[in-house]
Amino acid sequence: MASENPALQGPELSSGCLETTQARSDASGKILRNHILTSISDSEFGQLRPYLESVELTYHQNLFGNNGEVDHAYFLNRGMISLVVTTADGRSVEVGVVGKEGAVGTGLAVDLRKSPYRAIVQIPGEGVRIHSEQMARLRESTPGFELLLNRFASVQGMQVAQLAACNRLHEIEQRLARWILMCHDRTDSDLLPMTHEFFAQMLGAGRPSVTLAAGALQKAGIIRYTRGKVSILNRQALEAAACECYRVIRQYNGDTALPENSADPKAA
Repeated sequence: MASENPALQGPELSSGCLETTQARSDASGKILRNHILTSISDSEFGQLRPYLESVELTYHQNLFGNNGEVDHAYFLNRGMISLVVTTADGRSVEVGVVGKEGAVGTGLAVDLRKSPYRAIVQIPGEGVRIHSEQMARLRESTPGFELLLNRFASVQGMQVAQLAACNRLHEIEQRLARWILMCHDRTDSDLLPMTHEFFAQMLGAGRPSVTLAAGALQKAGIIRYTRGKVSILNRQALEAAACECYRVIRQYNGDTALPENSADPKAA
């Protein structure tokens, strides 16, 4: 299993939000790995730390209220969140993913407390959260934190726009390869817990189509699918099988401390 490369960092920021070289922890003493929380200044982190609440993230947990009400912003240390749009007839499609590179509930940085999508835990993990009221109270004294949240929200908006085009214009096999790559970028493992039903929901496609697409990737020796898990066997070939949207999205990865090149993102 590949290991995380701690040398991967985002671009240099202003002195107000320079990354610290010391390990940071939440109020309970748990080490933080979230890029935003490890990139803000020591003074701003010190203001936030008392309000960071440790949370365990369980499979299919919905982080927002039933009416899209956003009470907390979440910062993952590990795991992955899918941003999902669901129609009135129950159909759904994924419009974004978030791991330890960013945050869920970034609208709170500008006092937006409603979300047009659901935030669903697709790969279990853990992290911290902070209540909307505390974020509002600290907004003026933590400009670097607000900058990074807004910066991530902007990059995420580009991702949402690209995925909208992808879901409309590209073949299911290309989209599946693109989606697996995006998940791989945000995890510490070449083994992803995924089912065909889950693939179909996230890609807005029928399960038979997804099964055929996954079968083609497996036959080509790119992935191995067994018992609801996908093993990535050949990252380079998976990139070649993906549509151009993955390469477009990857151009913005440096702004979130994700890998920008085609090398294995977990290689030491």
